[in-house]
Order: sequence, then C-alpha cells, then structure tokens
Amino acid sequence: MINDFTTLTECLDYFKDEEVCIAYLEQQRWGGTPACPFCGVINPYRTNRGFKCRDKGCGKKFTVKVGTVYENSKIPLRTWFAAGYLCLSSKKGVSSLQISRQLGITQKTAWFVLHRLREMLRDKAPQMLSGTAQIDETYHGGSLKNKHKSKIAKLKREQEGKSLKGRSETKTPIFGIVETGGNVIVKVTDWVTRNEAKELIEKHVAEGSNMVTDGYAMYAFLGQDDRFKHYIVDHKAGQYVNSGFHTNGIENFWSLLKRGIIGIFHQVSPKHLQRYCDEFAARYNTRRIKDNERFDLYQQRVNGRLTYNQLIGKGAGIGSDPFPQMME
Repeated sequence: MINDFTTLTECLDYFKDEEVCIAYLEQQRWGGTPACPFCGVINPYRTNRGFKCRDKGCGKKFTVKVGTVYENSKIPLRTWFAAGYLCLSSKKGVSSLQISRQLGITQKTAWFVLHRLREMLRDKAPQMLSGTAQIDETYHGGSLKNKHKSKIAKLKREQEGKSLKGRSETKTPIFGIVETGGNVIVKVTDWVTRNEAKELIEKHVAEGSNMVTDGYAMYAFLGQDDRFKHYIVDHKAGQYVNSGFHTNGIENFWSLLKRGIIGIFHQVSPKHLQRYCDEFAARYNTRRIKDNERFDLYQQRVNGRLTYNQLIGKGAGIGSDPFPQMME
C-alpha cells in the first residue's frame, strides 16, 4: 500500500474505514507475513475476526492490534492514525485538548492516546553516535521564586538535609547528545554529575569521536579520556565556535523542546517528561523525511503495549495523579 497523503484531510480520506486501516497495519507490522504475537509462528490461519495460530501448542486467536500500542482499545484505528499523523507532523507537538477537539474524543482519552503514541516513538535501540557529538544539559521546571509561598515551604521541608549537588531545587535536569548533522539522544535524570555524563557518553558515543561541550567544568574529564577528543566552546568568554566546532545543534534541539513544552503543553510533570523528550527526539531524528514517510516508519514500530496503570503508576488512581496534562 502506497501512502502519499500530505494533509490530515488526505490522511482521513486514505484511511476511509476500519478494513483499510487493518490491512495497512498488517502490511506495516508484518510485511505480508503475519506472525503470532504469542509464540512467533508465521502464517497463522485467517478467521472472520483476525487470525488463529497454527501451532498446536499455542492455538491462540489474535488480531493485528495484539501486542501493539493499539491493543485493547475501543477507539477506531482511523482515529488512532489521525492522532498519530497530527503528532508526527506537528513540529512542536500537539496537545491532548487539541486532539480532543479535532477528533471528537475526551481529553482524558486523547492524553492516553498521545502517551501510547509516545511509547511507539521511543527509540528502543538507538544507534551509536559518531564523528562529532555535542553534549549539553538543560533544566525543566519553574523557578522557586515564582511559586506560591506554601509550595516553597513544602519544597524546603522535603529537601531539608538532602544534598542538592548537581541539581536544581525545583527543576528536572535533562542531558542531550546530538551528532552533528545526525540524531539526538535525550535522557531525563535526577542529577547532573560527571558520572551521569560519562555513563551516557560511553553508552551512546563511539570511541574516536570528537566531543564538543560548553565551558562547564563537569565535562573536564573528557580532556583526560584518550577515547575522545574534547573541544570546549566557552560561551561565558563570548566564544561560540572553536576550530569549527560548536554546540549549535544541541542548543537548537533544546529550543524546539522548550518552545513545545511552554507553547503547546504548558506544563509537564517530571514523571512523564521522558516520554515528551522521546517524542521530540523522534521528530528531530526523522526531520529529513516527509510526514507521510515518518508516519509509515513508526507504524512499523508499534510493538509494545502501554497500559493506563503502567502510565500513571501501578495502583495509582486519579486522586494520586492530579492530571497536570489538563493544562494542555
């Protein structure tokens, strides 16, 4: 099936009914060779409602949605695909309230749909970065001085006796590494420390690469590591390019992330921040392909179900998660 739509209207025209959506998802997920999601046996029997595994030891019935982000959802695939297209084609994201208004579903449902889609966008096996990589950190959250005095007092009580070395009192740190002209890796962390930075670099950057940082002293260990060549761009001294090396790539990604959070989502809790970072990273890493091609690509990565209890925390209820996403 050739997907050539370029607008939401064309997307909805293309996926005109559930049969077309199912046929498309089967092709994207299995490439014409259906496989049992329970045991992996290929070429199952086709039934009126889906498939039945041909293996006698399994014999389970299933549909193409089993084992994916769409599993056990009463929302039509046509609505799912429209939400996915809006999420993937909106450079700074789309809020649950906007999805709710445009697709005729509740805000709570739209919020859950978007988080399932973010699970699909999460890179489960990121490629190693090489060549020249830029690493930087940023912080998410409001300043302490802007909070109500009751919240300030509560935070101070919670932090009493705790070490705040390597972190802000009220903000959540985020590390980012971007390959110049390539992909970005984003990780939400509790601490901004040398060990955190070193672990992230060793995991995602190939040896022999050039590492570009700002003048933060925490990155000084890179100058003592023979596996990498360290270039420092000292912004405090008014330096923005050092021998042709700069940190513009990661700074540009931070600008996209922050403009999306401030302008579209307005407020994101630390609990869910990593999923939002994954969403922005997915769009950034596929920035050179068209929206419909990006849509096809991620429909091939739908495996992995996210339940509501997993999303809000097992055993948690509405009372313990006051839905900060309503700000969207």
